[in-house]
Amino acid sequence: MLRQRFVLDTTALTDMQARESMGVDKLCEGMKNMLELIASARLKLGISCYVPFPSVYNELHEFAKNNVCEADVIAKIDTWLVKKAPDRYNVMINSRIFHEYVYYMRERINKGMVVAEEAIWEGSTKCLLLSTKAENAQQIEYEIEKGVIGPIIGKFRNKYRSALRYGILDSAPDIDVLILAKELDAAVVASDFGIQKWAEELGVRFVPAHTFPMILQEYLAHAGNVNHQIKDIFQENP
Repeated sequence: MLRQRFVLDTTALTDMQARESMGVDKLCEGMKNMLELIASARLKLGISCYVPFPSVYNELHEFAKNNVCEADVIAKIDTWLVKKAPDRYNVMINSRIFHEYVYYMRERINKGMVVAEEAIWEGSTKCLLLSTKAENAQQIEYEIEKGVIGPIIGKFRNKYRSALRYGILDSAPDIDVLILAKELDAAVVASDFGIQKWAEELGVRFVPAHTFPMILQEYLAHAGNVNHQIKDIFQENP
């Protein structure tokens, strides 16, 4: 049997639809269940799940800590996920240049968002000056400023990210996932459309994060059936 290899993006363990498919609500519990599936698949079937090191590995650690996951979740990350730095120099897609380009694009996108946010704050503050009794920006009550301008900024960020970041690679961990998958001839597991799009461009197999638990469960279920069938054959033909 050909042993499967998967390279996991952070979303492979944090995807909400994946949790729902396992009947779990809480993020930490979903990560724990996913890691236990990965452990079973590795021990019983030799399936290996890789994470780019240090980029995605550090993201997973931070995600677990920020969501106050128990220590055993972090222990399972360290135990069952194979940490490997992608070979950015020898994978034949000009990967080093590509990596730097993605980092550069992320920085430019974020700088553009900050410039636009500052313009929104300035314009909104001037409008408040015209509609209140304040003589200068410092006299505008903080709660009014926060209540009026804050929601506008929030909506702007969502629309900005949707317009500029959807479907593109905009982080170093994204490109690390693709480079490592290309290097290992492995499938990428993610819920990010940008990763999916570029996986197709690079000829890398792609597995949506929300289907990954079911795929592992299917492997494990059939492995159990095969073992029973082999056992029955030997019992029938001593």
